[in-house]
Amino acid sequence: MGIREKLLDFKRRLQDRKMYSIVIVIIAVISIWGINQYRHSASLKQELNNNYNRAFYDLLGYVNNVEVLLVKALIASTPEKTAGTLQEAWRQANMAQTNLGQLPVSQHILAKTSKFLTQVGDLAYSLNNTTMAGNTITEKDYQTVEKLYGYSIELGKSLDDLQQQLSFKRIKWDELTRRGASIFRKTSADMPSQQFENIDKTFQEYPTLIYDGPFSDHLTTLEPKGITGNMLNADQGREKVTEFLGKDRVASLELTGQNDDGPIKTFTYTAAFKDNPEEQKAIVDITQKGGHVYWMLYNRPVPEKKITVDHAKELGRKFLEEKGFKNMADTYYTQEDNTAVINYAYKQDNVIIYPDLIKVKIALDNGEVLGIEAKGYLYSHRERSIPSPGITADEAKSKINERIEILSSGLAIIPTNFKTELFTYEFKGKMYGRDFLIYINAKTGKEENILLIIDTPNGILTM
Repeated sequence: MGIREKLLDFKRRLQDRKMYSIVIVIIAVISIWGINQYRHSASLKQELNNNYNRAFYDLLGYVNNVEVLLVKALIASTPEKTAGTLQEAWRQANMAQTNLGQLPVSQHILAKTSKFLTQVGDLAYSLNNTTMAGNTITEKDYQTVEKLYGYSIELGKSLDDLQQQLSFKRIKWDELTRRGASIFRKTSADMPSQQFENIDKTFQEYPTLIYDGPFSDHLTTLEPKGITGNMLNADQGREKVTEFLGKDRVASLELTGQNDDGPIKTFTYTAAFKDNPEEQKAIVDITQKGGHVYWMLYNRPVPEKKITVDHAKELGRKFLEEKGFKNMADTYYTQEDNTAVINYAYKQDNVIIYPDLIKVKIALDNGEVLGIEAKGYLYSHRERSIPSPGITADEAKSKINERIEILSSGLAIIPTNFKTELFTYEFKGKMYGRDFLIYINAKTGKEENILLIIDTPNGILTM
């Protein structure tokens, strides 16, 4: 049978309804299978990209931490503080190394970056052992750390640039194999070639970094010290909330929750305001004991910025004073969506007491208070018996690394990880073009803490 005859025979078969139906079913099955395969492939690709994104953003965070910790190690003036800082730098470098290996880039392209992170970890661990023995790092070691710090800045810039390209879809993960060399080449190959003995390293828990003001997240599980007064019922709580928000403003107030767990027990109320849209309501938590405002958030849009942050700071301080929070001093702030969240710490006898912290959210269109969080204050506040310093400010200053330019100083009480407080001198200084806070124990002269100040377009933060 020739080709022509075969085609005519196939045509005659198709004209048969049964054969026609079979062909349709086959085509449908193949189409469904193809669609499912496509969806499965797309799902796998998305999952893979999600894994790459997670590894990359973790890497970015760890490299940033390495940079901060290296410069803190350069600033620290005591072997103990240097030891703890370098120990953390070693851990962060190892975590960065782990996430670097998960990126879809050829290993030979990442070799210099990988080598840098390895040597940061090795050098940090070696110097940690030296300082733990009570010895100070040598000038040669100091220069090596300084050099590594410079490399960490360059690597951070490269990763930030890559983040921007990924965020704006200018580059995709499947392109990194081709373009990875140009992205990661900034990490210098001229690094210290020291080799360190392979020592069994003990993994320890990461400490918490502070992002929105010194000690802003410090809380204690001990009995709250700033809560006074008698136990209230729901109706008495409603009166307290109405008084706090303003009787002339509140259109309705509804009890919408009650928390009887934890050290601080609260009532939750939802308030609607007169002449306001229905969706613009405020939620307020007050303590069942004493009726202290624990948390408040008022949901309304802020379309434009008309007042400065400095003006907002003064408005926030006056608001707190009117509500019974006396002697509060603004410390640090963030700014976003035409609002400012300002941290206020209690001040007693010219000493800043950071555990007694209140955060206030202020609208920058008219200065209205949109939110308040008094958690730290309610846990920690009381009048303290502040002793006279055991050393002078000049003696405390002498404990600081001489390379740091000191800009200002004062007294402060800071919390510890052990739910205690320390009486310190707080020094603001500058080094390598960056601002720092250094805390020296006002009794013993011990260097207690170092924080890096980050001045961003959205506010002043620390870590």
